[in-house]
Amino acid sequence: MQPAEVARSYDEIAHQWLEPHLETNGMRQHEHALKFSTQQGGRALDVGCGCHGRFICLLSQHGYKVEGLDISARMIELARQRHPGVVFHHADVCQWCPEGAYDFITAWDSIWHLPLAQNAGVMGRLCGALAPGGIFIFTLGGLDAPAEKQDSSMGPPMHYSTPGIPQMLETLAASGCMLRHLEYDQHPELHVFVIAQKL
Repeated sequence: MQPAEVARSYDEIAHQWLEPHLETNGMRQHEHALKFSTQQGGRALDVGCGCHGRFICLLSQHGYKVEGLDISARMIELARQRHPGVVFHHADVCQWCPEGAYDFITAWDSIWHLPLAQNAGVMGRLCGALAPGGIFIFTLGGLDAPAEKQDSSMGPPMHYSTPGIPQMLETLAASGCMLRHLEYDQHPELHVFVIAQKL
């Protein structure tokens, strides 16, 4: 399943990401990531930002000028309606090239939709887009080995992949980033969030 197909699936269900129960999803983890920041504010990027904007609001409250990136046209349309002062990029992160450095990048429940073959390259590019001391928080499937699957648990078909924790750690190190935190935050589900910092 290619990213354009994932985009069409998210176009169908974009409205579901405006539901109130999402207000707290990932917020504790982002608050923790902010503690590792060496500065207050700067440039931030929300990869797979969706339409809700909770991370955009949180980072803005901490002095960041935030940009959003999403492959779903409907998600971007709704996000622009909710946050008219924010710059949003409608693009495939596999092809998108960041302009300048960011001090904080979040990719919460987003880059795990990439084709497995694209995962390490995208992660390396996002690490490369960090300014020294910059923070990168993201999620992945907490497996020991690379894997990918497709299901329809959200309704339309969706693709998921994980490089596995060992390969992810290798990619971070090769990209000049240090692991700061790794947590199975929904155990026994294999949902892992990672905080890394650019050296």
